[in-house]
Amino acid sequence: MDNLSHGRVIGIDVSRDWLDVHCLPDGHRCRVPNAPAGHAAVADLARDRDAVVCFESTGGQEWQLWALLEAEGVAGRQVPPAQVKAFAQSRGTRAKTDRIDAELIARFFAFRPEAGRSLPAEKLRLLRALTSKRAQLVEMRKRLLAQIRAHQKLGTAAMFEDINTELKQRIDSLIRELEDRIIRAITSDDRLAEMAIVLRSIPGIGPVASAMLIAEMPEIGTITGEEAAALTGLAPVAHDSGTLRGKRAIAGGRRALRHVMFQAALVAAHHNPSMRTFADRLRKAGKPHKVIITAVARKLVTIANALCKSRQKWAAPAP
Repeated sequence: MDNLSHGRVIGIDVSRDWLDVHCLPDGHRCRVPNAPAGHAAVADLARDRDAVVCFESTGGQEWQLWALLEAEGVAGRQVPPAQVKAFAQSRGTRAKTDRIDAELIARFFAFRPEAGRSLPAEKLRLLRALTSKRAQLVEMRKRLLAQIRAHQKLGTAAMFEDINTELKQRIDSLIRELEDRIIRAITSDDRLAEMAIVLRSIPGIGPVASAMLIAEMPEIGTITGEEAAALTGLAPVAHDSGTLRGKRAIAGGRRALRHVMFQAALVAAHHNPSMRTFADRLRKAGKPHKVIITAVARKLVTIANALCKSRQKWAAPAP
């Protein structure tokens, strides 16, 4: 991106109602509504300045702006909030307002343009929306089941039995409907369908995990195994200083995908022969259960990435 060599960057702090804009290098600021008219104004500003637009991931409030920028031929990049926060701390910035955040986002992207994420294809955006909604309903079902157990302990389960049964049946029905839509979204695209077949060939990775890998990590198959593990938040982070060797821990990454991969790892540790051997070896070495499952999940992600890169199905290693 040639415009980065001249520092032409527009940082945007996205909220529900407003877009706070900060332009580099001249420091121009403005605020426009987070609505079609405001999105068009940002696109016009970026074209006039030949600038790259960047913003944090805000749970979907930036997607309409991002899609319009893409349609208008304007480069838009999503940057990770955790890295922007760390960048602010490194600068000694403690104050937090929308205007300050917009400037920090712009300066962070000018400093680390490679951290920006491009807009996923439309079908991937649709798939991500479906998997996110399914995850929300699954969480809702978990809360409902916890409430049912609480009522049973209190002896009041009979009072709400009809309501709870109807609610659970309705949530189960909606989850099945979303799973059918996820399958249709994947099978309607040849590339996604091929990737899903490769992922599903790995023992332990089922329909949910394969769909989440495709939706939440569209980079899969184009990056290294270490990068895939880091994006999922499964790469161990060192804490060493001098002669002190600190305890390794995972941090960051894409939370929703990581949680699904933990579930896949639990299955793989019992039903995937190579993963079971790997888990048994760690168990004999005295590793805690959580460390074992994290290691298995990380190994699953790196294997999935390698197979997607080579477009080959899983083949169990020779004994």
